[in-house]
Amino acid sequence: MNRSKQADMAKKTIVALLVSLALASFRLADAQQQNKVPRIGILQGGSAGSSKNNLDAFREGLHDLGYIQERNIVLEYRYADGKFDRLPVLASELVRIKVDLILVGGTQTTTAAKQATSTIPIVVGGAGDLVAAGLVASLARPGGNVTGSTRMSKDLSGKRIEVLKETVPKAVRVAVLLSSATTLLDRDELKETESAANHLGVKVQSLDVSDPNEFQTAYKAMVKERADAVIILQGSFSSFHRRQLVELAAKNRLPSMCEESLFVYDGCLMSYGPDVPHLYRRAAIFIDKILKGAKPADLPVEQPMKFEFVINLKAAKQIGLTIPPNVLARADRVIK
Repeated sequence: MNRSKQADMAKKTIVALLVSLALASFRLADAQQQNKVPRIGILQGGSAGSSKNNLDAFREGLHDLGYIQERNIVLEYRYADGKFDRLPVLASELVRIKVDLILVGGTQTTTAAKQATSTIPIVVGGAGDLVAAGLVASLARPGGNVTGSTRMSKDLSGKRIEVLKETVPKAVRVAVLLSSATTLLDRDELKETESAANHLGVKVQSLDVSDPNEFQTAYKAMVKERADAVIILQGSFSSFHRRQLVELAAKNRLPSMCEESLFVYDGCLMSYGPDVPHLYRRAAIFIDKILKGAKPADLPVEQPMKFEFVINLKAAKQIGLTIPPNVLARADRVIK
């Protein structure tokens, strides 16, 4: 065999070897990618304790879909513990450790995550008006990296004050406690409440608190203006401080209406709103779809389909209030 043929055979052998190595490397990389355990960043404005019910539902949702912690999924938790100015730092930290998705709850928390990344998918376990907040283009076509569920808080404002008026028929003045420190969307909800109150002949006294040190002063103002009841608007701030807020309502003998049943278990008289733990369970389904290739931009934001009206008879007894039978009969749950 001449040298030319030997050289050609050697070249072909080398090329074949390189192709084989490249294919082997590709298969290895593909196998590693398929075996990669996804990491989910969980960003919450409250504490581990205040977020427990919602996150328990989320973890149950993941489990039902076959995800087992530390086996085929990893959860990275970050809590602001009520210090909402820490949210941007915590969101950036999750981006820095390269999580595959971020689970959030609440408009302010969603905003912090969205400002930290425009590429990592963000799933909302429950927040206010995501369209009005500029976090999604529309409910049907979010168009960016954010999807999940909205709580419809503003849309239910009228129903809450109606139920409160039925419960306390003589009420002519209702205080509304909000915190623009955590979300400007509270202002929209206040407007809806005022509109519904006007039709019922009820005057609204709004009080804006942004620090726990202002709580006592706010309740003193309610008493001074002879408020007959109080509505506590839902938000990361009020949720984190819910126990203190409902205790002050009871101390001042004010019937209280809240948006989430979690408040009622901590002493609020009643709540009407979406089943938030159910929304967090739904978040697991969103995450499963995204991990399987779906894009957040194409997954419609869901509105709650499951609502609950909860009454705390212990709280009623504490302030000397008798719940009318027709109101009590409509409750989905009664705490005795």
